[in-house]
Amino acid sequence: MKYNRVFLIVCDSLGIGNAKDANLYNDEGSNTLKHICNACNGLDLPNLEGLGLGSLGNFSGIHQLTSQLGYTLALNEISNGKDTMTGHWEMMGLKTEKPFITFTETGFPQEFIELFEEKTGRKCVGNKAASGTAILDEYGEHQIKTGDWIVYTSADSVFQIAANEEIIPLEELYKACEIAREIAMDERWKVGRVIARPYVGKRVGEFKRTANRHDLALAPFGRTVLDNLKDKQFDAWEDVIKDAGAILESHGTRLVRKWEGPAPAIEEESVATPIVNWFLDQLEDRNREAVGK
Repeated sequence: MKYNRVFLIVCDSLGIGNAKDANLYNDEGSNTLKHICNACNGLDLPNLEGLGLGSLGNFSGIHQLTSQLGYTLALNEISNGKDTMTGHWEMMGLKTEKPFITFTETGFPQEFIELFEEKTGRKCVGNKAASGTAILDEYGEHQIKTGDWIVYTSADSVFQIAANEEIIPLEELYKACEIAREIAMDERWKVGRVIARPYVGKRVGEFKRTANRHDLALAPFGRTVLDNLKDKQFDAWEDVIKDAGAILESHGTRLVRKWEGPAPAIEEESVATPIVNWFLDQLEDRNREAVGK
C-alpha cells in the first residue's frame, strides 16, 4: 500500500494504560484516558471512536466498533526511560539505552542552582517537581515582589523556568534558558529539555501561561526516520507546531527554506508571515488568538 502523505500526530500524555515496565517507575495502574472517562461519567469522542479507539481498552462512553476506519494497536517502548523525548525519539527510530536524568524527587542540585543564579543575576524559588499552574499560584506573587526565577521540574527530564512577562522581559527569560541549557550539558545534570514558561497576571487565581513557551531540547543522538526520508528526496516536516509565535521564533528559518529556497533572516516577516498563515489555515482550530498571535 502506498501513501501520498503521512501525518504523525502525537496526543501527548493521553495514556491508555501502563507499559510493561511500569513497576520500575511507580506507574502501575496508570491509565489517563480511562480515569478521565470515569471521572466525567464517559466521554463522547466520535472521531477517535470511529478510528478504533474503543478497541484499545475499556473507556466509558467510547465504544468498540465492529467496523472501524483505522488499524489500532497498543505498543510498549523498548527504550529505557519514560521521558517524553525518549518516546518521541523511539517513534523516529532511535532506541535510548540510558534514561535521561530526572530530578523529580530531589529538585536540582544546589550547585546547579547556584551556577544558574550567578550567571543570570537572579535568585531562584521552587526547585521541585510541580504542576506548572499550581506553582504560579504558590510563587507568582513572590516573583512580582522580588523578581526571583520560579524554577521547577516534573516526571520528565526537564528544567522549567517560569517568568511573569510583566516583570521579567521575554528576551531575558529566553537568555536564561540558553544559560540553563549550557549548564545542563554537564553529564551530572544533562536533562532532555529546558523550557521557558512565561505567564501573566497580578495575583493568585489570575495567573495564566502565555503562548510564548520556548523549548531547548537535546539534539537526537543519531539518524532518524526523517533523515532517511530526506535522503530519499521526500519532503519531511520535522517540526511540531504549537503556536505561530513559536514558528517565527524557533522554526521560521527552516520553514522558509523549504518553501522559498535560501532562507532570509527570520526578522523578514514579509517572507515568513505568509508561511505561518498557511500553517494556521491548515489547523482545524481556526481560532488564531488561541493558537498565538
